[in-house]
Order: sequence, then C-alpha cells, then structure tokens
Amino acid sequence: MGRVRVWAREDRFGGQSGSGRDWKEDTQQFWFPLRHKFRDRHIVDITYCCICCSWYSRGPEYGFRVCTKCQVRFTLLEKKCDEPLVSGLPHVAFSSSSSMSGSYSPGYAKINKRGGAGGWSPSDSDHYQWLQVDFGNRKQISAIATQGRYSSSDWVTQYRMLYSDTGRNWKPYHQDGNIWAFPGNINSDGVVRHDLQHAVIARYVRIVPLDWNGEGHIGLRIEVYGCSYWADVINFDGHVVLPYRFRNKKMKTLKDVIALKFKTSESEGVILHGEGQQGDYITLELKKAKLVFSLNLGSNQLGPIYGHTSVTTGSLLDDHHWHSVVIERQGRSINLTLDRGAQHFRTNGEFDYLDLDYEITFGGIPFSGKPSSSSRKNFKGCMESINYNGINITDLARRKKLEPSNVGNLSFSCVEPYTVPVFFNATSYLEVPGRLHQDLFSVSFQFRTWNPNGLLLFSQFADNLGTVEIDLTESKVAVHINVTQTKMSQIDISSGSGLNDGQWHEVRFLAKENFAILTIDGDEASAVRTNSPLQVKTGEKYFFGGFLNQMNNSSHSVLQPSFQGCMQLVQVDDQLVNLYEVAQRRPGSFANVSIDMCAIIDRCVPNHCEHGGKCSQTWHSFQCACEETGYSGATCHNSIYEPSCEAYKHLGQTSNYYWIDPDGSGPLGPLKVYCNMTEDKVWTIVSHDLQMQTTVVGYSPEKYSVTQLVYSASMDQISAVTSSAEHCEQYVSYFCKMSRLLNTPDGSPYTWWVGKANEKHYYWGGSGPGIQKCACGIERNCTDPKYYCNCDADYKQWRKDAGFLSYKDHLPVSQVVVGDTDRQGSEAKLSVGPLRCQGDRNYWNAASFPNPSSYLHFSTFQGETSADISFYFKTLIPRGVFLENLGNTDFIKLELKSATEVSFSFDVGNGPVEIVVRSPSPLNDDQWHRVTAERNVKQASLQVDRLPQQIRKAPTEGHTRLELYSQLFVGGAGGQQGFLGCIRSLRMNGVTLDLEERAKVTSGFKSGCSGHCTSYGANCENGGRCLEKYHGYSCDCSNTAYDGTFCNKDVGAFFEEGMWLRYNFQASGASAKDSGTRSDISPDQNNSPPDLAHEGIHFSFSTTKAPCILLYVSSFTTDFLAVLIKPTGSLQIQYNLGGTREPYNIDVDHRNMANGQPHSVNITRHERTIILKLDHYPSVSYHLPSSSDTLFNSPKSLFLGKVIETGKIDQEIHKYNTPGFTGCLSRVQFNQIAPLKAALRQTNASAHVHIQGELVESNCGASPLTLSPMSSATDPWHLDHLDSASADFPYNPGQGQAIRNGVNRNSAIIGGVIAVVIFTILCTLVFLIRYMFRHKGTYHTNEAKGAESAESADAAIMNNDPNFTETIDESKKEWLI
Repeated sequence: MGRVRVWAREDRFGGQSGSGRDWKEDTQQFWFPLRHKFRDRHIVDITYCCICCSWYSRGPEYGFRVCTKCQVRFTLLEKKCDEPLVSGLPHVAFSSSSSMSGSYSPGYAKINKRGGAGGWSPSDSDHYQWLQVDFGNRKQISAIATQGRYSSSDWVTQYRMLYSDTGRNWKPYHQDGNIWAFPGNINSDGVVRHDLQHAVIARYVRIVPLDWNGEGHIGLRIEVYGCSYWADVINFDGHVVLPYRFRNKKMKTLKDVIALKFKTSESEGVILHGEGQQGDYITLELKKAKLVFSLNLGSNQLGPIYGHTSVTTGSLLDDHHWHSVVIERQGRSINLTLDRGAQHFRTNGEFDYLDLDYEITFGGIPFSGKPSSSSRKNFKGCMESINYNGINITDLARRKKLEPSNVGNLSFSCVEPYTVPVFFNATSYLEVPGRLHQDLFSVSFQFRTWNPNGLLLFSQFADNLGTVEIDLTESKVAVHINVTQTKMSQIDISSGSGLNDGQWHEVRFLAKENFAILTIDGDEASAVRTNSPLQVKTGEKYFFGGFLNQMNNSSHSVLQPSFQGCMQLVQVDDQLVNLYEVAQRRPGSFANVSIDMCAIIDRCVPNHCEHGGKCSQTWHSFQCACEETGYSGATCHNSIYEPSCEAYKHLGQTSNYYWIDPDGSGPLGPLKVYCNMTEDKVWTIVSHDLQMQTTVVGYSPEKYSVTQLVYSASMDQISAVTSSAEHCEQYVSYFCKMSRLLNTPDGSPYTWWVGKANEKHYYWGGSGPGIQKCACGIERNCTDPKYYCNCDADYKQWRKDAGFLSYKDHLPVSQVVVGDTDRQGSEAKLSVGPLRCQGDRNYWNAASFPNPSSYLHFSTFQGETSADISFYFKTLIPRGVFLENLGNTDFIKLELKSATEVSFSFDVGNGPVEIVVRSPSPLNDDQWHRVTAERNVKQASLQVDRLPQQIRKAPTEGHTRLELYSQLFVGGAGGQQGFLGCIRSLRMNGVTLDLEERAKVTSGFKSGCSGHCTSYGANCENGGRCLEKYHGYSCDCSNTAYDGTFCNKDVGAFFEEGMWLRYNFQASGASAKDSGTRSDISPDQNNSPPDLAHEGIHFSFSTTKAPCILLYVSSFTTDFLAVLIKPTGSLQIQYNLGGTREPYNIDVDHRNMANGQPHSVNITRHERTIILKLDHYPSVSYHLPSSSDTLFNSPKSLFLGKVIETGKIDQEIHKYNTPGFTGCLSRVQFNQIAPLKAALRQTNASAHVHIQGELVESNCGASPLTLSPMSSATDPWHLDHLDSASADFPYNPGQGQAIRNGVNRNSAIIGGVIAVVIFTILCTLVFLIRYMFRHKGTYHTNEAKGAESAESADAAIMNNDPNFTETIDESKKEWLI
C-alpha cells in the first residue's frame, strides 16, 4: 500500500492506454490496496497489472496497467449499474404482509419464474399488503420491473416502492416532487420495467400494491436492477468532533471540492466547520432541518468589503435517510448540490482564496471559548464518503489516522433511532388503548404537518363525564374539554403558533381534577393552565388523527377535519405506545395509516415560485405569493410589464417613466426607464448618477482620475436593452484647458472609457471603434489640424470635444479615466449623457411563411417545469400549426385548429392535454392576433388577444417535467397542415427567437412581414394616415390639426388681445377668375379654388372675453362664414352664400361660451344642411333658406382672432374686431387645412400663414377628456407623476441623471437658493406686468416657464409641474382676473 499521485484516462474496455501525453494529471491523492473497490456509481471493481514490481494481478473482466514507481497509469472501464439483484436471492430474503398459502409465498416472486403457484399473492387483496426483499447489504438501485402471477388473472396495475437500510423507517420513492406511483401490468405474463429517474441506495425494498386487476387478486413477481454499493460510515453521537489537521498548519485554497453523505433525525447540528485567523470561515450545518452553507473569503471591518455569504437549501433533512452534499468552489463561484438539486451563486466580497488555520472539523465545532463554538449543536447522526479536496476523511478515520476529540464516542456503524413514525392521510385514524378509570389524563406526542387545521386526538371520558379533543386550529394547538355533569360546558385552552411549518413539534397535555395544562415543544414558561371545574376519568380508547366512521356519524362530532401528517413518540397514560404491536392490530386498530414511515413532502423545495415569489403550502398543493415581484401567474412566471418602450407605445401610452422587462419571464428583473415617445422613433432612456459637467479632480502623474457611473439598472439589464435595440447612443463631452484627451494616434491616450464587459476604449464621441480620434478628427475641423482632438492641442483656453458614442456593443459607459489633470493650470470638466436606445428588434422580428409546407427550425425548447410562449400571427387560412416540439412521448404544440379556435396541447407523461380558446370572430382576418400560452407544475393556460384566459389545473400527482428532444419547428413539420401567413415577436421563456435571421438562410422564406397597418391603423387617430414600415408603422398627421405619435396631441395657441392669424387659401397672384373648377381644399393644390358645396370646421377654444371673432372665412365675392362670440357670451354662426339679403344666423343662446372653460365646436355643411355639435351635447341640424346658394364661392382667406381683410366686410362682423379675441384656440381644422398647425409647425402650408403678434403654443383651449385616464392603481405600467416615481427610482429624464439614494445634497441646496431668487424676481415681474398689461400677462408668464428647454409650452408646464392638470386649472382661473 502506498501513497501515489494519479494520472488517469477513462477508456472503453479493451482500449489501449495510449501515449503518456494523453494522460491528464489528477492532483488528488489516494490510498489503495492491491485490490480496491471504487465507490463510483459506475465503476464497480479495479484490479492492477504492475509493470515495475515483481508481482502481477489481473481480474477476470477488467485489465489495468499500473506503475508504482512515482506515478500510476490505468484504464478505467465504465460499467453500467444494471445487474439483476433479486433473481439470485434465497427464499429467506423475501417477506410479505401475508400469503394465500405456502405455494403463494413471497419467495416465489421472481421475474419469469414459475415456482410454487407462479408468484406471490397475499391472503387478502387490500391496501395493507406488501412484498419485501432483503439484498443482504446496501445496493445501488437503478430500475424495477414487475410481472403478474404466472398464467393467472392476478396482477398489480399500480404500486409504490419503499426502501430502507434497516427494514425500518421506510422512505417512499419520490419523483417529480411526489410520492411516486409506478404503473404496473396489464396482464399476468408481460414484464413492465421502469428506470428510476434517480438511483437510490438501500438494503431493503418493499413493494406496496395500490391497485390490481379487478377480476382477480394481487399477484406479483419482481426484479430489481442495480449494482453493489459500499462506503465507510461514521456515527457521530452529538459530542464527538472529527478534525482533519493540515500538514502546513495553514491552508490557502483557490479551489475546493467537498463531498459527503449524512443522515440524522435531529434538525440542528454542525456538519463541518473551518476558520482562519484572518476572519475566513466555511460552515455546513443543519438549521430547522434545512442545510445552511456559510462562507467568508475575507471581510474588511474598517471598509466596505463584507464577505459573509449564506445559502439555505433543502428541507425535512431530519428524516434519518441519506442525503448527499457536494460543494464545489472556484474562487468566488460556488456550486452547492444537495440530492441532485444544484444551486449556483457567487460569494460576497472581493477575495478569491479561502484561508483556514490548523484544521477543518467534521461533526461540530471544537470548543474554543468563542460564543459561536458553544451556541451551536454538534451533529448527531451518520456520515459516509467524506471527501475533502481528494482526501478520503472516512477512510483515514477508520484506519485511525485522525484523532477525534476526547469528548464523545466515534463509531463506524450507524446507530438507528428508536422512534417509530406513523403517517396519516385525509382518511386515516389510529386507535390506541388506554388505562380505564384513571384520575389523571396524560398524553404526549410529536407531530409535523403543513396543514393549519386538523384533528390530533379525541378521547371520551369514562362514565360519560365528557370528551377531550386536541386540534390544530389556525396553526395553534387547541384543547377542547366538553364537561357533561349537571349541564354541558366547555373548557378551551390553546398554545403555540406557526406549528404547520413541517417541523416536529411536541404536544404534552395533562388533566386531573380541576386542573389542566398544555405544553408545546417543552416550553414550560409558556405552558397554558386552567383551574376550571373538571372531573377526570380516563376512557378506554384514544383516537389519533381521525375517527372511526361509525363514531364520526354519532353524536360525538369533532371541530376539525382529519389530520394529515406524521406523528411519533406517542405516549398515553405515561406509557410509550408500541406501534409495531398496533400494526399487528394487537391491541388497537387503524385505517389508512403507514406505520414506520413519514411520507411528508416539502412542495416548496425546490421552490417553484419564480422571481422571488413566496411559497406557502398545504398537504396537497403549494401557492405562490407574487406581490411586489413584478410578476404574476401561478408560479410568478409572467412579467406584468411590457418588454420595451416600443410595446408601450403601441398600447397607446405616452412619454413617461415605465417599468420594462426586456427578457420577460427570464431571470433578469424589470427596470425603470424613461420612454420618450414624442418623436416618430421611441427612445428608451437609462440614466446614471453623474452630474452634468463634473469637474475632474487633478491627480499626480502616477495616478489617474477615475469617474465611476452608477446606473439605475444592472449591466445585465442594460445589455438586454441594448441587444434588442436597433440603435443606441450616449453623449460624452470633455471641456478642457491644458488637459489633453487622446494625445496623438501613435501615443498612449491620456483618457479612456470603460464600457460593457469592462473593456477599455480609446475613441471619443463622434468617432468609432479602433479609431483613436474625436469628432473633429473625423470631420477634419479640429482647432489645430495637427491633432485629432481639440483638447490635444493643449491650449490655455477652454476647448471642447464632444459627440455621441453609438457602437451599441460597447455601451453603456461605466467608467471614465482621465490622466492629464495634474499639471499647473490644467482643468477639465466631464459630461456623460444618459444611455439612449431606440427601436425594438424583438418586437417587430417577423417571418412570412409562404406555403403550408414551409417551416423554420430552432434548437430544442428547454421548458421542463416552466414554459411560456407568446407571439403574434396573422393569416387568411383557417388552420395551421404555429409550432411544435417533440420528445419520446412528450410534446408541446400550438396550432390554429379552425378560423375561430386556437389550441395549446402538450404531454408531460400523464397523457395528452389540450386547451382551446374559441373566438367569437374569425381569426383568419389578416389582422395581428396575440397568443400567450404557459405551462408549469401547477397549471397550463392559453389566451388569445383579450379573450378570457382558459386554464387547466395540473394533476396533484404525476409527471411534471417536459422532456423534449427534437428540434423546435415553427410552421408545418412532420406532414401536418403547416402555417401560411406571418408570425412575429415569438418569445419562449423570455428569449426572442430570431425569425428574421433564420428566414434569411432558409430557402423560400421571406424575413419580415408587411401589413402592420391592417391591424394597427386604427391607432392613428383624428384622420391620421397609417404608413407601413419594415419594422412596424407610423402615423402621418400632416393633413390633421393634431400632432404626436398617434395624431392625438392637440396643436393650439394662446392669442393675446389684438393678435390675429390669416391663412390664404390661394397662392399669391391667383384670383377667383382663374378658378374654373371647384375641388377640396388642399395645401398641395394651392392654385386651385376649392369645391365648397360642403365644409367641415372643427376647433376648440376658451375665453373670458366677449364679443369676439373665433373664425372667419372670406372670399373674393361677398360669401363668408363667421363663428362669433356675441356680447352675451353665446355662440353665433353666420353663413352668407348669396341668394339672401341677410346672412343666415345660428344662435346658441342658452349657453355661456365665454366662461373660461374649453369648448369644442364641430360644424359640417352639405349644401343647405348644417349640422352643429357643441361640446358633448347632441348634434343639431339647421337648414339654409331655399333661396340660398349651395356653394361657397371663391374662398380667399381664413382668419383667427380678428378679421383684417381688404375690401368690404360686413359691418356687423366689423364690430366684433374690437378689441379682438383673447384666449386659446386649439386643433383648428377647415376641411383638410390646419392653420394653427401650419403656423406652429413647419409644414407644406406654412407659407400660406401670416401672423400679427406673438403666437405662444398652448393646449389651454383643448376640450376636456370625455374619459378619465387610467389611475395608477389600475394601470400597472404608468407612474402618475415624477415625485412618486423618484421615491424609489430618483432620476430626471430631462437632465439625464440619477440621484443616489433619492437625494443629492449639493443640488438640493443650489436648487433651493435658485428657487428663492426666481420666486422673488417672478413676484416683481408679475406686479409690474399686471400693472402695465392687466389681462395680457398672467397666462403668458405661466406658458413661458421652462419653454426654452421644452419642445412646446405644454411640455414646459409638464416639466415644471408633474401635476399637470392642476397647472391648467390654475391658469384658467387667472384668465378671470
């Protein structure tokens, strides 16, 4: 036996060892004898062929070459763990609950054997029967097979498998989070085999039939497949600690691998611990039957480094069954695996090495006098296969190479607990006999459950003195004593809280004459007592967990349902109940209980609640609380936010702060951004905390000035935004005075910036990657042509280099390093704007499917336990498959089944499931329709557009994992009816499939999809025209009086007294005589007179002045149209089309229109019929006299506010010119002409407009909304005002900066001082203006605030006051002054 360093390579049997360079060194060290049993699950045995020594050994199956000089080379054969384990066992290895006779005994239950009666059959075919096999020692079990009794009608159709190391404390086989029920046979001779999803290690296996052939009896033959298993075991008694001492006293490791297995019945205990004098430590321990791993690679108590990391995993680990743990560490990256469930995480802090001193201990923490060493319990239970960085700790301990602590006892055989659990379901009860007519009622037991309510114990006193009921009520233990003496009375006491947490809890209840006490978990201090009148005489029966059916129907009704959970250590009348005797029904009885087994399952481990959802459970199910996560659904899988600003735009939202979730249901959380939708392109703005023009502090030549930018989102979240965007940019500027930026292209730059992936970049704004220049160097207009940046000329005057960084794969800027600020006279100021991205390639990513047989293929969809699929489609055909992915038997498919039906079908192993949504209208209408499907372990759902969601609950037991193997086919595949049409924005589990790119490389396909206006054209309001684009659409508002993305923003202006606007219908020099035909007024046909057999006039206004002219249309003849406010404040419309002496007047006398409120006016004339709609009142029809002409001849000009016209004007109209209109006009439109918009926006008609006075844009004349906007409480996307938004996300989109922690002290102080100064100045100005101009000044002052930096006066108001509506209201009041 020797210690060696091992080089190993794994080959197939009979393979050659190969040359030395093929071998890889394994730095682990092993101790092994000549013949060695490897503990790996595949490699069973190794023998050696020694070349360098005088002996030779070779096994019958495996050949290995070994050299024992200084290295060992060998070839390992992987042997499958699939040997039959039952067929060679003797009859005594079999046992059963009963047998029909000797020829039906369990020893005949071997696959394909015909001995005896051809298999095992019990005396009774009921649910209390079982067949058990003892392998003699522990085996690794990988599969099980069953067969009915030979040539009979006896077979089992469903069964469970239990396993154990000792023949006690059975554990049911679990799969997919449930106690698994294996499908059995359908005849007596067929063999049905099931490969286990995960191997188990046990000496005993017990088969429990659940169902059998109804025409026969239980009949069974079995085979179990696996291989040998052996491991050194160490028993820890709760006192002893096993240390492994380092050879060099200190151990500094970058990489650690620790593996072990443990089993215990205790919920607390330290499994391993190591620490160093520098503060490093590693601990693995049990807390409340959960595994807690704690690690600290180093902290700085005087600085910001805090290295403590703690992760909790697992649950119910005190079940005294084996659990395996593997800890793999590489620097700060950790893989923690518990029973096949892996967690991946990174430690806190900045250090990578673990520094331990002297030793690492197993089983506890040695007593050192520190508080941490005495407050934690040592481990009590068994461990095996302990391996620390390749060192077999278990083997060293067995060979006494390690010295355990002097306290306690270390043994090498596992000590089994004396407790016997009993498992209850919803129909169970356990009857235990008591000692009759005792004056002391005493019971105690331990229980564990997830249910908040359940019956724990019921007993009836002797002599009809009353009853005792102990319940679990709302997670508390409550005792109800019904006393029946002279009259019925009840004594109620309760104690404890949160007792449905799955942990073991002890209940002790004692009652005697006029006294009772209830104690929970041995806490005497909180025990509840009562001294109520009470007489006690114990009865003969105690019922735990439930009732006999006949008793439940009697007068003894209980308050709670039957108990579901486990009990142990049941004591009645101070006697421990022997549950093995109860199992033989002597004495006592039971129904539907499992003795010596606790089959409790923690349905929240692993936690299926995603994205931080909180899991809670009952015995049969779990629930997820998704509040404040940003996600919804049964498992908190679906994001409640849209993926981008582009998506919000097409929901009709306007510019504001929004939460977006670029990866949907993916791992990245939502982030808050500002969506700027004022342009045709939607900009997503992500801000940071750097102030504008931050002064760069000078440093010595050896150091640099580093400016770090902290964004309002993580780098991963920002990367998701940039990757899906079509274009991103970030503005940077460098103000310099004797501070060089990049110097020369050949020299090392003084300044650089760090972008995504922490890469350095040596180009500046306006330039590109690989070009060490600034914008002036690209444009060749630098101050000094010898340099490529203005600052590099090193002038003593201030210079500037600025521009946009637009290579999005490098963005955002996370750090700027400045190096030339240390010289005398050097100064520099740095500005970095917010990250701005526009477009969403994912939202419009589409492909056209040209024929039903075409399809696109992608890699296999990975959605084992949680899957969501969403996409848009449009088609003209009534059926077709959208997508499909297949497994061996599992599949998932979405299809259009008919013109009105969309189907979502899948199979995870429990049989096909189909969900269908039926639409009341056809879906093959060439319109975009959205499909959203989800499937998780709790339910599946399907929704189409905004139709009601269809939901199908998942079965409580059965398969939960969707296992797919084929490629994902989008469109038709496998000979099915394919899809013909377009599919867009296909997202699966938050990942957008690039349909466009795949379509480009697939023959016969077309990337993209036209026809967006057919679905979204209705979003263009007020006559806006939808324009098709490759990625989406846009609204053309040129022929409307509106502006904005969807032509829904009023364009209006404030008119001061004496101000007017004229719009000339015809170009200069055109006359009425030139007009031979009449056609619609159009700015594109300036020289053609309009055909005015009809007009449409639409506008809104507000004023407090009367009389005045709102709108006047003149002509080259005597025809005119006027809309007036009479001196009484009422509205009047005058039409003069000729043929009558006087104009035709329409008077609306019953309403005051000069009340300062916005009013809407819509006038439509068709020949002699005039329809007037005022505000929200019903339309009213008027008719011109029959003598009136029907044509408006030769229109000349349109006036707003005043009529300044050459030629003759009606005298009545002329009176209204003084003093003129004062107030607001908005969205003025005459047929297709929008004169106000032409004046305020540069359009084709702007040359036709003449303005007298100053026209200030405002929406103060806009008519009020008829529908109130959605409130923040009901709108999950919208943030009502910036104040609420900045409470947890404080940044200003206008300045592009964020204030850390919501407060910037310098800005607050400066802002306060400026506000006081501005307020004083404004007060003085208001006083002077009011004195000089009276009505002119008030509104104008309000409009002008912030107008310099805003695109409109409206935006100025909104920028200055988040409560926009309040600003408008106050302005309205000021007009009345």
